[in-house]
Amino acid sequence: MDVSANLIEGSHAVCNVRRDFPEWHLGRSPYVFWALDVDVLAVRALVARAAALLGGYLLDGYCRQPHVTLDLCGFPGVPAGRADEFAPAMLERQCSALRAAGVSAFEIEVGGLSSFSSAPFLGVVDRGGHIAAVRECLAVDGHSRLFGDYVPHVTVGLYGGAWPAAEIGACLASFSGEDRTHCRIERISLMAYQPTEIGGPLSCLADYLLASGEMRWHRALF
Repeated sequence: MDVSANLIEGSHAVCNVRRDFPEWHLGRSPYVFWALDVDVLAVRALVARAAALLGGYLLDGYCRQPHVTLDLCGFPGVPAGRADEFAPAMLERQCSALRAAGVSAFEIEVGGLSSFSSAPFLGVVDRGGHIAAVRECLAVDGHSRLFGDYVPHVTVGLYGGAWPAAEIGACLASFSGEDRTHCRIERISLMAYQPTEIGGPLSCLADYLLASGEMRWHRALF
């Protein structure tokens, strides 16, 4: 993928709003997903530079650490009574699939500024196809819970207005595409956020270690 491309659909960006969405979370918390943790100095610097460039277009208060979303789990529930809930058995199946696949540590490249309709992002290049292999293991009954066409990326922020796409595109084009960094991926992280906080910080619940196949928990979930 050409990460310099503007992926905004239509003539304007989508305006994000800072409010609670109780009709979605129904009082449930946290919201859980699998991701690559790329919260390292070099990536933070790229995100900060992109956010500064787009500052006037972004919703205030976005403070999520740099990460690459792989797939969604949803809200923990025992038993999982709704389509957006999951139980421990799902995580166990996913970890078993990862062990069977034997995905080893790999390297990704982060850099180049692009945009979805609702958010700008840094592109991610995985030449070895390891992300696709991991996502295949995380799919439940062969289906990902992350809908739409998958584009690996690091979110820079969320748009705070319905800005003209052409205006945003010109801003994106001014970002130097030469600055890129490489990250070595040795673990797959189970992350979570509070659904009442738009763009709030992430917490790491557990790490699946690629070298050993061990799931190392940092905080109890169920």
